[in-house]
Amino acid sequence: MPKRKRHQRWTGSTLRLKDNHTWKAPPGHKIVILDRGAARFNYPESWHVEPASDALKLYDVAPPDDNVRLSVSLIHHTPNIDWSELPLDALLQSTLEKSPDDSAQPVTGVERIARKDVEIVWQEISWQDPVEHREARSRVAVARGRTVHAILTLDVWPEDWPRVKAMWLEVMRSLELDRYVKDPTRGDVVH
Repeated sequence: MPKRKRHQRWTGSTLRLKDNHTWKAPPGHKIVILDRGAARFNYPESWHVEPASDALKLYDVAPPDDNVRLSVSLIHHTPNIDWSELPLDALLQSTLEKSPDDSAQPVTGVERIARKDVEIVWQEISWQDPVEHREARSRVAVARGRTVHAILTLDVWPEDWPRVKAMWLEVMRSLELDRYVKDPTRGDVVH
């Protein structure tokens, strides 16, 4: 039986792109690439990015002055198994059961985004922040690719939602899974 790999800490680095790179993002955005293309998406260029032990965290401003946080975790799985029989709704509900406290209440029903390359479900919940003692909102998305699941959690104060709605839509629109690249400074190479 093969030895299990130890849980690796997230590390981050900023690479200078080659002049002939193929990465493209809308104006005002940067691209985050996780695990050489296991996941990638666009995010606002002014945001602060920090690797954590369990996820990559993106903030509207550097903590502790932040009001919005997007956390992204990856779960790699065996590509030889057809994961389409495992309902994403069940994975989403399992993730939501681990909410910050017992006060969590759904704000929306389960939303679905079906594309050829990735399947995404998400739901918004409302909960009581134990430190600030006020309502907070989370949008939790589970996305499935061929060899990876991604869990994205956007935590926001309700009054900040109007200014981050476009960011959430861009993350969902641009999210790609299983597009691995050999050279992250160059991007996809089309032959």
